[in-house]
Amino acid sequence: MMPTRKGSFRLFRFAGIDVFLHWSWFLVALYEINIRRSGYSSLAWNAMEYLSLFLIVLLHEFGHSLACRSVGGQANQIVLWPLGGVAYVAPPPRPGATLWSIAAGPLVNVALLPVLSACIWWSRTHGWAVTWHNLHEYLRAVWLTNTILLVFNLLPVYPLDGGQILRSLLWFVIGRAKSLLVASVIGFAGVVALTALAVLWQSWWLGIVGGFILLNCWRGLKLALALVRIEKLPRHQGRACPACRAAPPVGELWLCARCRKPFDPFASEATCPHCGERFEMTRCTGCGELRPFDAWIVPSFGPPHSP
Repeated sequence: MMPTRKGSFRLFRFAGIDVFLHWSWFLVALYEINIRRSGYSSLAWNAMEYLSLFLIVLLHEFGHSLACRSVGGQANQIVLWPLGGVAYVAPPPRPGATLWSIAAGPLVNVALLPVLSACIWWSRTHGWAVTWHNLHEYLRAVWLTNTILLVFNLLPVYPLDGGQILRSLLWFVIGRAKSLLVASVIGFAGVVALTALAVLWQSWWLGIVGGFILLNCWRGLKLALALVRIEKLPRHQGRACPACRAAPPVGELWLCARCRKPFDPFASEATCPHCGERFEMTRCTGCGELRPFDAWIVPSFGPPHSP
């Protein structure tokens, strides 16, 4: 399961995106700052180092959110918690849009890498390791933090960024459902590897991350199997999505916003058979576009196709 706003408080709002921080972040910050007190002559530098980690993670998540918005997706919330951050992004269900929304996060870390490397080079060439020891160690720590976050996030393990990038690339070749299925299975293999490392290194942090990945792989697997079932359903032959021209599947796959019961708008002329509510707009299960129900007709230039 993804982190939620439960137990979090709002820090600020930027570009229409609300940033929340979980209360447990302060406990982990206190622990991390104290165990690294030997690296500096003052705890203030430890605190500054941890706040820099906070800033790098925040920039990473804003990379996801702003990229998602640039392709027409929804991204209104970021939650920061002790193990990192989560940008709640909902890009259009297209492989290109999803790929850009996910890849933009690690690209922020890639952009920071030469800047931080230049700072360390300047520090070394000007002898700051001796004259400004605390500052030199701080720059090295921030560079290392950014590099570790970049490498770890690019591991091809779902739902890490690397796993989702792999899923997006596979989407171009084998489709939406099968790509998620493959990525989820690879993710389970990653959980086994992380669990083994957690035991070997006696790392509680890796153990928690492994549990987080396991839950989301299971969630991804169930969603993939549901998508596979939808793809195998028969199609309404008299209708087609105005955006992608896919024929809608037959079945109660749409949820009534009024009574919260499933129904098939193409079997009841967009009217919920349970409460009688009629809907002017219908969302495509393939491309995710929301279009007027009356626009779902077979185009004159060709028949509809299945996704």
